[in-house]
Amino acid sequence: MALIEQGRCVFEVAAKHADPQPAIVWASSSSVYGLNTDAPFSEEHRTDRPASLYAATKKAGEAIAHAYNHIYGLSITGLRFFTVYGPWGRPDMAYFSFARSIVAGEPITLFRTADGADARRDFTYIDDVVKGCLGALDTAGESTGTKSGKKRGPAPLRVYNLGNTSPVPVTRMVAILEKLLGRKANKRVVTMPSNGDVPFTHANVSHAARDFGYRPATPLDAGLRRFVDWFVHYYKLDTAKIAKGKRKSMAMSAAS
Repeated sequence: MALIEQGRCVFEVAAKHADPQPAIVWASSSSVYGLNTDAPFSEEHRTDRPASLYAATKKAGEAIAHAYNHIYGLSITGLRFFTVYGPWGRPDMAYFSFARSIVAGEPITLFRTADGADARRDFTYIDDVVKGCLGALDTAGESTGTKSGKKRGPAPLRVYNLGNTSPVPVTRMVAILEKLLGRKANKRVVTMPSNGDVPFTHANVSHAARDFGYRPATPLDAGLRRFVDWFVHYYKLDTAKIAKGKRKSMAMSAAS
């Protein structure tokens, strides 16, 4: 798996070829919580039941980080990101691909659980995540290893959740995108598959708040507005057409 090997290579170089050894902060994922149903997700909760191969690779990364910390004295901090969104984001993420599909008039697929509940995600704006990353870097303790492979003592090994602490139905996210883009989505609602996905994510960020003052401050509507402003500019979309669609949407809402 590429994700596992990439992380291992970073740890290997830092452990055996850097002098002095750096402190490492790396991106894990909220997906490690897998089939956990306790909410909000806390760092003490089980992470041994991944719901996807991606989640399994992130869990493997955390295990490898533990080994390098124990053997070589690397100071390592893993950050479990919760559904990060915003400008310059990953095009394969739901909010991004939904925006493209809405503009193109293509259908989007939304999941509901077997009992009819909408899938929910703890959407976390990129600026809040960056502040969390910087806080983790600023408070990372020193590594204790040497190029010879010997370590002077134990080094810090930390894991933190970086989320927004407020799960939102994915249908709500789509409604905000529709309003901002001035177009209705062609929605296809299906039952969530029993394998490969989870019905909700919900971050407990109390440890990050305690240790480096992490406090997410961006509500979903404000973050998506910034994303759409960037999206429209980056892809050179017809702003007049979008504005017309917004006015039409507002008029329909007022009439209903």
